[in-house]
Amino acid sequence: MMLCLLRFYREAFALLSSFGKYLWPSSVGLRLRVAGAVSLLIMAKLVNIQVPMIFKDIIDSSFVVATESTGLTLSVLAVLLGYGIARSTASLFHELRSVVFSPVAQVAIRQVATQTFLHIHAMDLNWHLSRQTGGLSRAVDRGTRGIQQVLNAMLFTLVPTGLEIGLVASLLGYQFGWKFAALTLGTVGIYGLYTLLVTRWRTRFRIEMNRLDNQAATVALDSLMNYETVKYFNNEKLEVKRYEDVLKKYDNAQLKTTSSLALLNWGQNVVFSGALVSGMVMAAQGIEAGIMTVGDVVLVNGLLLQLAMPLNFLGSTYRETRQALIDMSTMFKLLDLKSAITDKPGAQKLVISPKGGEISFEAVRFGYSDESAILKGATFTVPAGKKVAIVGTSGGGKSTILRLLYRFYDTDKGSVKIDGQDVRDVTIDSVRRAIGVVPQDLVLFNESIFYNIQYGNPSATKEQVEEAARAANVHDAILRMPEGYETCVGERGLKLSGGEKQRVCLARALLKNPPILVLDEATSSLDSESESAVQVAIDNVVSGGRTVLMISHRLKTVHNADKILVLHHGKVVEEGTHDSLMAKKGHYHSLVEKQNLTAHGHEKHGSNKEHANGNGNANESSSL
Repeated sequence: MMLCLLRFYREAFALLSSFGKYLWPSSVGLRLRVAGAVSLLIMAKLVNIQVPMIFKDIIDSSFVVATESTGLTLSVLAVLLGYGIARSTASLFHELRSVVFSPVAQVAIRQVATQTFLHIHAMDLNWHLSRQTGGLSRAVDRGTRGIQQVLNAMLFTLVPTGLEIGLVASLLGYQFGWKFAALTLGTVGIYGLYTLLVTRWRTRFRIEMNRLDNQAATVALDSLMNYETVKYFNNEKLEVKRYEDVLKKYDNAQLKTTSSLALLNWGQNVVFSGALVSGMVMAAQGIEAGIMTVGDVVLVNGLLLQLAMPLNFLGSTYRETRQALIDMSTMFKLLDLKSAITDKPGAQKLVISPKGGEISFEAVRFGYSDESAILKGATFTVPAGKKVAIVGTSGGGKSTILRLLYRFYDTDKGSVKIDGQDVRDVTIDSVRRAIGVVPQDLVLFNESIFYNIQYGNPSATKEQVEEAARAANVHDAILRMPEGYETCVGERGLKLSGGEKQRVCLARALLKNPPILVLDEATSSLDSESESAVQVAIDNVVSGGRTVLMISHRLKTVHNADKILVLHHGKVVEEGTHDSLMAKKGHYHSLVEKQNLTAHGHEKHGSNKEHANGNGNANESSSL
């Protein structure tokens, strides 16, 4: 048992040591609260131990009064009054301790939770792509609740219980002999050993239950986030079955947890009931021998019963604290994770001159896995203040260029530079502040349109938000909505059309007002009229001295770019203006011809179909 306790305390204190700076904060006021809470805790236990002793005096005094038939004396009334005062004072100290310490615990929990939240946001993209959002959310939630549990258990249950056990055993040994002290310590030992063994056995059931709880949350969240896909394929019943299957496994694990808890509670009650009976038998023998009074019997009973509650809490506290330690360790493991993309020691901020913003890729090689490379020595330059387009077939690495530029990933070989500064040598924050992005996968917060646009610059005024919306050709569309800019866009912006969502994202990027703007298929969901208006807005952005990098597969949207880069098999195989590339009749010319042929093919197919129907009728008429 001692080894189990030592291991338990070692695990607890290892976690609390990393948490200790939050328990002893720098604020003088909070430190005084910690000291006050500990003082109140000690006073509560000292007063609480007096209650059964006063009750003994009451019984002995009442017995004398009843024997002498003299009525209640002032001394008896004083003892009764003292009994009530002792009970209420112990309770007062206990409640005051909770009130005094609660602000310290809440501040500590809030700081750990916010630090964890910030750390998760700081992790690299590769980690986020492999995480399970539902399970991660549950892990952080249980971890923060676990902190509260461990604090209460270690500081206000386990330590006070140990103090109370020592006081009770010492008092019984001093008053009635070593047998009573041995009974107390033996009961605690058997009770503790049984609790530790059973709790260690049933911990695996709780771990499995938590795992299935995480899995259920992940399945539910993933299904709800893909609501439209579920509807498109009429798979509501399939999703319900997936969720129900996990819940069935969770129910089985929970049943094992509940059943084992019942066994634990029953065994604890048997141990304590045996100790109580043994104590009463020893006290009865003392009365028979004339060395103990009725009040002494009440005192023994009261002291042993007084241990019942903390011992019962000891069992449940140990069980819950072990689980809380598991939850806390899961959350603290998140804090131990290191992002693959970090600032170099001593990294300086990216410096971009007023007319700067040049982007250069120098022999860049990169792959998402060791087996295959996406970029194979890509080399190109995007001049400052110019609009440059990158085109190529799907899977050729166009979007990968954005991820490397934004430092979601680092190159395997070669370098990415902005105004001659390698992005790996400057701070990540300064790089990302210098770049505005309209991504291919458009996601909005489940907030108002105003909030989503203002997200590009949280300090922007209403007029600046509306100006950005006008530049993105979405202002008039917003005003036609019943609630205007206060219209809620729904989960991931699903209440807006594809074109509206794309223009809101463009307005958000424009409001950020970065020296570099990257458009990753930024007009793919726009109709021809809106696309033309957005193109004008982009041209206006360029004329203002901003560098614009357009990633597109729709070649008609890039023909007026200052330079077009043709990406093929991970390399830039051609570059130039639309006219010069068409004159070369190379890869770009082939891409344009294929897109034109496809477009004309659809038109011709429709025309031929109509013509064929006409010929069919004519022939039929002729044969008639």
